[in-house]
Amino acid sequence: MGISSNSSAATEKPPSSPSPPQRPTHQDDADEEDESVKQLQECSALYLSLQECLIKSNRDWKSCQAEVQALKSCNANRNRSSNMKN
Repeated sequence: MGISSNSSAATEKPPSSPSPPQRPTHQDDADEEDESVKQLQECSALYLSLQECLIKSNRDWKSCQAEVQALKSCNANRNRSSNMKN
């Protein structure tokens, strides 16, 4: 007398529910940031460069210090210029 096993149960996959359509990661954030990026004016390219670096480095700020410093410098220059106009 042997013990019978139901081998077909082990190979069956549970029914999967349909997944919703995938939106690009952080698409809502990107839509909201468009206005903020435009307000950066001449520094917007540096900001986008920093964002790209952070994505590539898995949000490792230490790897993106060149971009951080460039944006910081640009923003400081922009603020100085704005103060001189007033």
